Amino acid sequence: MICGPLTSWVAPVHRPIMAAIPALGKGPETRRHPGAGPGPLGNVARVTDADVPTRIDLYWRPGCGFCIMLRRRLDKLGVQRVEHNIWDDPAAAEVVRHHANGNETVPTVVVGSTGLVNPSADQVLALVEAEAPHLLPDELPDSGPGLVGRLFARARS
Repeated sequence: MICGPLTSWVAPVHRPIMAAIPALGKGPETRRHPGAGPGPLGNVARVTDADVPTRIDLYWRPGCGFCIMLRRRLDKLGVQRVEHNIWDDPAAAEVVRHHANGNETVPTVVVGSTGLVNPSADQVLALVEAEAPHLLPDELPDSGPGLVGRLFARARS
């Protein structure tokens, strides 16, 4: 079981990266997708509601200081999520192992099929903004400097 800054990376997920292209005329948005087959715009696939992430999943375990820090920061920013304790839920532990190369590294955040292992709150916000901006609060508060930044500010004054 790993908890901490041993690694902070985006877990490789074997799925095509889709780049948005403008929709032509009426109908749903279209995106380039290499395996979708030919169409009037080349290889495109229709984006359905099933393709849009509907929640942010945060995987954690009791006693993990990095989990506590991330949860506090996301709470401060007003980011809603579904939390999963990997010690209480074997299926949640399996999701974490999938995204963390077989390890149970927490915190792990999953949005859609993209996982972040031991991310900062800023990395989580960037992922959600890219994958599912509708899941972000309408206005993110300016949280100011963190604990270390405040300590340095006090030391300078």
